[in-house]
Amino acid sequence: MQTVVLDTNALLMPFEMRMNLDLSVQNLLGEVDFLVPGPLIGELKHLDNKYARAALELARRYEIVPTEETGDNAVIELALKTGAYVLTNDKFLRSRLRKLKVPLIYLRSGTHLVVERP
Repeated sequence: MQTVVLDTNALLMPFEMRMNLDLSVQNLLGEVDFLVPGPLIGELKHLDNKYARAALELARRYEIVPTEETGDNAVIELALKTGAYVLTNDKFLRSRLRKLKVPLIYLRSGTHLVVERP
């Protein structure tokens, strides 16, 4: 079974884009385990976004894993530690992950998720 680390914008995506995150990822990879870096819970609590509360509830459905780092670095730390894919639409984070040879999942054309493997 594959593992997928979610970043903050991935947790907001189902509400902003009206998509079923679980089903969309399962269509790409089959059954997966979703992980959320612990520091992202704090980010969502303080985020000024109309979907932040819903994203926080979604995050709590998945395994929340403590990390040493915060923000994007927490996502990277967890992905490297677990050998996971990362689901993000953050272009800067995707660039950093590509350099580290971490497989990615992201939204293309605002309509569907795609997988990018190193």
